[in-house]
Amino acid sequence: MRGNLADRYAGLVVGHSKLVVLALLLVTLAVAAGAVVGDSEEGGIGQFDVDSEETRAVEEIEERYGTDDTVVAQIVVRDEDGDVLTRESLLDSLRLQEEARANESINGTLTDEGFVGLENVVATGAVFEDRAAESEGPPDASHPDLAEQVEAIEDRSEEEVEALLADVLDPDADVQGDPYEFLPADYEPGTTDADARITFVFQENDGSPDEDPGLAYDAQVEIESLVEERFEDAFVFGQGITDAASSSAVGDSFAIITPVAFVLVLSILAITYRDVADVLIAFLGIALVLAWLAGIQGWLEVPSSQLLIAVPFLLIGLAIDYSLHVVMRYREARRGMLDGGSGRETGDPGSIGAARGMVLGLGGVTLALAAATFSTAVGFLSNYVSPLPAIQDFAVLSAGGILATFVVFGVFVPALKVEVDSVLEGRFGRDRAKPPFGVGGGLVGRALSGVVAGVRRAPLAVVLVALLLAAGGAYGATGIDTEFNQADFLPEDAPEWAKSLPGPLAPDTYTISDDAEYLGDNFRERGEGSQSQVLIRGDVTDPAALAAIDDATAAAEGETIALRADGTPAIESPARVVRGIAGDNESVAAALDERDADGDGLPDEDVAGLYDVLFEVDADRASTVIERTDGGGYESARLLVSVRGDAPAQAVAEDTRALAAAIESDAPVTATAAGGPVTTAVIQDALLETLVQAFAVTLVVILAFLTVLYWVRHHTLTLGAITLAPVVAALAWLLGAMALLELPFNSETAVITSLAIGLGVDYSIHVGERFVSEREDRDSLEDALAATITGTGGALLGSALTTAAGFGVLALALAPPLQRFGLVTGLSIVFAFVACLTVLPCLLVVRERVLVRMRSGE
Repeated sequence: MRGNLADRYAGLVVGHSKLVVLALLLVTLAVAAGAVVGDSEEGGIGQFDVDSEETRAVEEIEERYGTDDTVVAQIVVRDEDGDVLTRESLLDSLRLQEEARANESINGTLTDEGFVGLENVVATGAVFEDRAAESEGPPDASHPDLAEQVEAIEDRSEEEVEALLADVLDPDADVQGDPYEFLPADYEPGTTDADARITFVFQENDGSPDEDPGLAYDAQVEIESLVEERFEDAFVFGQGITDAASSSAVGDSFAIITPVAFVLVLSILAITYRDVADVLIAFLGIALVLAWLAGIQGWLEVPSSQLLIAVPFLLIGLAIDYSLHVVMRYREARRGMLDGGSGRETGDPGSIGAARGMVLGLGGVTLALAAATFSTAVGFLSNYVSPLPAIQDFAVLSAGGILATFVVFGVFVPALKVEVDSVLEGRFGRDRAKPPFGVGGGLVGRALSGVVAGVRRAPLAVVLVALLLAAGGAYGATGIDTEFNQADFLPEDAPEWAKSLPGPLAPDTYTISDDAEYLGDNFRERGEGSQSQVLIRGDVTDPAALAAIDDATAAAEGETIALRADGTPAIESPARVVRGIAGDNESVAAALDERDADGDGLPDEDVAGLYDVLFEVDADRASTVIERTDGGGYESARLLVSVRGDAPAQAVAEDTRALAAAIESDAPVTATAAGGPVTTAVIQDALLETLVQAFAVTLVVILAFLTVLYWVRHHTLTLGAITLAPVVAALAWLLGAMALLELPFNSETAVITSLAIGLGVDYSIHVGERFVSEREDRDSLEDALAATITGTGGALLGSALTTAAGFGVLALALAPPLQRFGLVTGLSIVFAFVACLTVLPCLLVVRERVLVRMRSGE
């Protein structure tokens, strides 16, 4: 292809350069129109079905027990050196609730429960006291409204409020509910002071089950403003707050890193090109690629998601790489370093015109660009096997963008550069035969020459070191963390230097990550991600089953399971409900006494009869943990396990499964872990498995493609595997580095890691194809090696520096996903460059020497 088809293709592009430029601009306008015409609304990562015991248990729970769509936010008031149980502090919370109720946009999202906190419990007790004192007959037992609660506390002195608190918080008091759930884990029961307390805000879900409750989330942000105005040290935590903080942090991050990245990339491109026109052409090409990307997304109606933020960065990296290879090979031709494909230096800079130089340059690099485009597109398109819609969109959009990059930099940019250089030389007399980067003297040239010398002298040693490092990386990867933790996505506060930036560049203060940790350490949380479940099937009326449940919940261990104020696991179970209702109701207590032979507070016979009494007295509470059929039978039970909201999903699943296994081991029932965090763990594990499978498919497809390519072109079956070997080595190095840096390899970073394959294959093909071409044209292995490393190596160095700098600055972001994206991608680029410029040439040299020995032996 290089001698005929590639040259004819290059001649066609250059010979019709004006028409090509005009046609590509018109096509770009048509494609980019999709960004306006198409509909690409915001979308989430999505869900998919995983057939497992856990997911089937969730479906049964939803069918038998129903689902709770209530949105829950939490208000934490704290005073580390003081007391938040004073009269004034409780009144402040009640007045805050009045303000929120007076706000229509907030009040419209609240359920009947609305705000529930210790301030409401104490104020309600005060109202009932007043009613009892004022009424001669039975006092009004209706629940007091908020105005009555405020008035009751305002009418009491500090001492009277403290006395009420003492009654409410007395461990032996007969108080409905658990007042200790509003107090921190280190609260000492019976005391009337605490350094923190929590209030729960219950909201309606105004959207469908598959949509975010937008109005409720917006109301949480408004509540946060009210809290900040009223309290010196307090915070609101909820999904609406975390979403708003994450969105703001992404905006602040780009405000900080965009100018830094622009300056870095522009500086490196200026050093690499050393020409304003070439830099402007490169930026124009990048702009066209991004326009194609936006248009493809619009025409295909691909919804935006956090995952797709990787795509434009990928395309910018590839665009810079393609641009450098085209321009540097063109410069080599213009400087007389290529002569009709012979590869011999003529030493006559400028003797070859712009058109002829581009034919030679583009013809020499077209095959590598096409092969890199195909293999890289296939690499990313392999992610389409994922069952997640967002990752399928990521795969399609990446592949489309990669193809667009080839069209722009393999067709448009060469034609435009020929026209620009012809005008600058013909009309303005400017010399456009610029020297290629890395060729000749200078620091870069000497460094690349040093690489050539090292590859010549000790290729086996370099390969051995690379192999040992890859083995170490693979070993480290076996212990890499694969857990998925939602807390890892919460924004972090900016460093001091960033806060000192002027005006609009200065970021906000982000405490959401610290708030999540504080909640997990001190309180039993409510809402999404704060509860797992255990579904129990079988003979749930067997006394042994109830005893096993009681024993397992009492002995439940695990750092993810929340604790009550008395130090016991916060697990709602049939055994706890039996004891709780019996403590509040005499008829249930009597029924329990009749059936409790050993005095442990649980029935030893006729459990079904006791359950009948429970449902007669308090069906709402009993039905949360026991399933009663229409015929009055009992078919299942469940446990509600309060867990730390900031704990990894896999850790929660492990602790919940341990609890289920403990029940199964002591009773004739089956117990299955379920609930939000458990389902998340199952889905994330399944997703990671599909991404790893996609890696394997990608490598196999690329290996097959390269093997066929090199067999057709050079009749060799080994070059494909050799070209792919540095990519595998770089991937192993990357996984080892992630293990050392304690970066998890989960569904998020696995997608990012795919860049290591995409960019690595791109780099490797350029080096491999250049070496084979040079080896055919040159008399010695050493000359071919030097031409490859100093020629293509210079372009790769410029590309790697530019893209690594552009990606690397994301490590300065305030949003952890962006930090991980920048760090992992920057490492993957560096490792891919090092592997392709050291390991691959050494493997090619070793292969060449083995072939020579085989021929001489024949």
